[in-house]
Amino acid sequence: MKVLHVYRTYFPDTQGGLEETIRQICRNTKCYNVESRVFTLSPHPGQSVVSRKEADVYRFNRTFEIASCSISINALAGFKQLVEWADIVHYHFPWPFADLLHLLGRVQKPSIVTYHSDIVRQKGLLAIYRPLKQYFLTHVDCIVSTSPNYFATSDVLGEFSEKVEIIPIGLDDSSYPAVGIQQLESVRAQCGEGFFLFIGVLRYYKGLRILLEAIKNTELRVVIVGSGPIENELQKQAYELGLKNVQFLGYVSDEEKVALIQLSRAIVFPSYLRSEAFGVTLLEGAMFGKPLISAEIGTGTSYVNSNKETGFVVPPSDSRRLREAMEKLDKDEQLAKRMGQAARERYEKLFTGKRMGEQYAQLYKKLLAEAVYAKPDAQSKII
Repeated sequence: MKVLHVYRTYFPDTQGGLEETIRQICRNTKCYNVESRVFTLSPHPGQSVVSRKEADVYRFNRTFEIASCSISINALAGFKQLVEWADIVHYHFPWPFADLLHLLGRVQKPSIVTYHSDIVRQKGLLAIYRPLKQYFLTHVDCIVSTSPNYFATSDVLGEFSEKVEIIPIGLDDSSYPAVGIQQLESVRAQCGEGFFLFIGVLRYYKGLRILLEAIKNTELRVVIVGSGPIENELQKQAYELGLKNVQFLGYVSDEEKVALIQLSRAIVFPSYLRSEAFGVTLLEGAMFGKPLISAEIGTGTSYVNSNKETGFVVPPSDSRRLREAMEKLDKDEQLAKRMGQAARERYEKLFTGKRMGEQYAQLYKKLLAEAVYAKPDAQSKII
């Protein structure tokens, strides 16, 4: 089976939870004879095709952006060629330009959307975009929600409930690098250990302002990994609060990231809006047996992190309750270890890359079989 993944950005240009999800789907469906390609846009696509272990990445020039929606005026022809190659087109929502590509490209191949998040912030533009979104979601064959929590609380998914499947995001721990003693000691020398770790793109909905407020006048140590639009604002806030117990590391390598997780006391993930639909960082923490702290926003974050079992789920935008949860884990090492072990066990039960890959492979086969049944003369390959 040939599967084309479609999303606005991908490695090596950017690093984020959604990119990691696509990588894991490609990687973990290979054993089911699935060949994957990724269609994406790039601000500087000097190398138009990048061969990676999980898939070949086809990069087209990003002409401009509107409200974080990347657009290309010359990618349609390349998109059509890749659709011709594919047996299945797998979109990752939201990316309104992909909806337009689906319409203009007159895609007739079986199509699937992994619905990562509602559109939360751009209310004005959403009113303009709504007719295209409705057309797109009506005409794709299947919509995947990444957690039962998000399906239950999304008005959009509720509208298309008859075509929704639930496939949680999964990670393959063997796809993460092993960290040597020298690398671990280097990171320990820089950051120490027993700190609270945040990893992610520094965006408005991540709740990092709340996190900085929570550690004011405490000895709780926080390490923040990642860069993004509000990085300078956060550093200014930390300076104005007089914080000496926070480190901003910016971009780190995969090896450094794993070392930081191993040295941390817990993963802290204070996202406070529904734009945070799942939280791959929480899953990475669980995979490495770390306790988790997140906020209750009615999304997949509370599916990954089970309150008082794998960590603590606190009210959103509540710096006091966030601080209290951090202090409990900071003061009680045995509690942190028990919750970390429970997080690992929940990962093994629900969130492995193998489990996710099997579910997507079965869904791909189902969609191809239905396409053949609907069109007996279709030349689809089912392996």
